[in-house]
Amino acid sequence: PVIGKVNWFYLCLLSPYAGIYYWRSGDRVDDIQVKLTSNDEDTENEISIEGNDDEIERMWRALELREKGMIKVEGLLESA
Repeated sequence: PVIGKVNWFYLCLLSPYAGIYYWRSGDRVDDIQVKLTSNDEDTENEISIEGNDDEIERMWRALELREKGMIKVEGLLESA
């Protein structure tokens, strides 16, 4: 594209509209399904989660959940 001495000014005037365009059309809807089941004696609860991998990972970290049968091993940076 040819950008002359006067045309660069038009690009600067149009740049806020690019931000408005991405702001309005950048919404993302993530659906997560959560199912809670328990055994007959009500001694164990199991949570089944279906959804986007990134959102599930963020939810696990926020709620400090672990996978069934897994234990948490603290890393070097977590103990500080």
